[in-house]
Amino acid sequence: MKRVLIRSIVPAIAAAAIPVAIGGSVMANSSLFIAYPPETHDTTSDRIFIIGTADPTGAVTVNGTPVDRSAAGHFAPSFPLTVGENRFEVRYGDRAVSLTVVRRSPTPNLPQGVGFAAGSLQPSHDIARMPGELVCFSAIAPTGDDTSARVRVGDRTVALLPDTASRPLPENFAVLVGRNQPLPVSPSAATYRGCTQFETPGSWGRPVFELQVGGETATQPAGGAIEILPRDAVLAAEVVAEEAIARTGPSTAHSRLTPLPKGTRARVTGKEGDWLRLDYGAWIRSEEARTFRSGVPPQSIVRSVSARHGDRWTEVRFPLETPVPVSVEQEGDRLTLALYNTIAQTDFIAFDADPWVEGMTWQQTTPTQARYQFQFRSSQQWGYKLRYDDTTLVLSLRHPPEMSPTQPLAGTTILLDPGHGGPEDLGARGPTGTPEKEVTLEVGLLLRDELERRGATVVLTREGDVDLWPHDRVAIIEKVEPTLALSLHYNALPDNGDAENTAGIGTFWYHPQARDLASFLYRHLIDDLDRPEYGVFWANFALTRPTVAPSVLLELGFVINPEEFEWIVDPQAQQALAVSLADGIEAWLRERR
Repeated sequence: MKRVLIRSIVPAIAAAAIPVAIGGSVMANSSLFIAYPPETHDTTSDRIFIIGTADPTGAVTVNGTPVDRSAAGHFAPSFPLTVGENRFEVRYGDRAVSLTVVRRSPTPNLPQGVGFAAGSLQPSHDIARMPGELVCFSAIAPTGDDTSARVRVGDRTVALLPDTASRPLPENFAVLVGRNQPLPVSPSAATYRGCTQFETPGSWGRPVFELQVGGETATQPAGGAIEILPRDAVLAAEVVAEEAIARTGPSTAHSRLTPLPKGTRARVTGKEGDWLRLDYGAWIRSEEARTFRSGVPPQSIVRSVSARHGDRWTEVRFPLETPVPVSVEQEGDRLTLALYNTIAQTDFIAFDADPWVEGMTWQQTTPTQARYQFQFRSSQQWGYKLRYDDTTLVLSLRHPPEMSPTQPLAGTTILLDPGHGGPEDLGARGPTGTPEKEVTLEVGLLLRDELERRGATVVLTREGDVDLWPHDRVAIIEKVEPTLALSLHYNALPDNGDAENTAGIGTFWYHPQARDLASFLYRHLIDDLDRPEYGVFWANFALTRPTVAPSVLLELGFVINPEEFEWIVDPQAQQALAVSLADGIEAWLRERR
């Protein structure tokens, strides 16, 4: 049994939304206390919840109407919002708090008179495309029979037609409150779209949009210029960051793909703002790569493949002529590695008996893509790593932990990440103002003690009220390479959620190797502690993305729910939760080893 603490001196990270205390001390409930929203609040939501507490005797009213409260006096009712200013008076006895919530319209804000909606012109940044590729334009403007729009680029004019069939989508988090369906469109506005092709390389300048309504015309330049890349000269990119975050499109709103290891090379086929599109389809930030002119697009053959078997990892080495883009897929007892811009000339593979990998097969799935599939001896995968050694790709496959049949946690390393921390990153706050960071640490320390008692080595990302950026927590996981990594949190909701009636355990995973652990712990905690069910979610969180070990983020209850908050802060319930979590971890390891 061993206790490990890794400290950090990283600056604080601020939470996205911190409830504001209004009057009185944070923990005092003898007088009225409002934890959320702040006295003035801005939102696009159609509703708002008011979270707070007061002495359990007497009544709390909002705009004269009594609200439901828990036995301890906590409350979290929701109220509808109209577009514009909404005023609320929360009263308890002779204490009153005034709140002003401004609801902004989610529909485009059209200017007075003839003009386009602010920020709607696309392209909004400089873009570069290949000759013959479609270049598309769009803008939001008023609708009407006497309304027309076009864009002028160089010596050509492109008509823009209203797109009446498409619907805008809400943000990703809308699925967490069951409100992720397409949004209604404004009857007074439409998105106008049009595309064209440019065959001639060079700069085509900045497009100018024109809107005509009746006899009036408005013009506005786009935010970005258009460049068509040369047909003959090859622009290539080499990843200079430790790993480049590959995405499905040119923004952080687009989904992540398998990160590209340092040294990866690919042809650049497009640009948008500070993003580069690579020839296999992914986008990366230009700051994560250097660009250079090349005589030919980066590509490689792959011949022999070999493996090295260590105590904890099997290293599979792919000698290549140049480092090419890669992707990894996991499913059950299989892991598939794709090599892009690669042609196989493979006749020999040195892959002898392996304690963990049962076998490997490969296939040339397209003329420029080779895929290698690894089959393991069980359906639970334990982690992988990717890197380039010069031009040799090294795929490391982690072995299952060695555990004692009588003491399953002996020899394991469990990393616990108590969420949030420090003076700026409080996390969510409960009705009394209790910050999430305090409860995650309390439960984290209790769980550490319980796991150590059972023989595990425990690594904590923090043992006190310190600041940690998410990427520093991830760096700790990657350095330690634990058996499992658990990030401990308590939940909240966006403004349009139902804080009063939403409760329960939730677990979140990203890589398939963590899916079974997330589902197992979810069901174990609910059944063992008789807690409400919130759900098991695939989630693109920093603390679910590490590949070196199954990594799960746990939301152990809703700190904003009046009833569940009382369970969350109860010391006996915290101890029972720690024991149940340790039981669940031990049971899962026993079954999956």
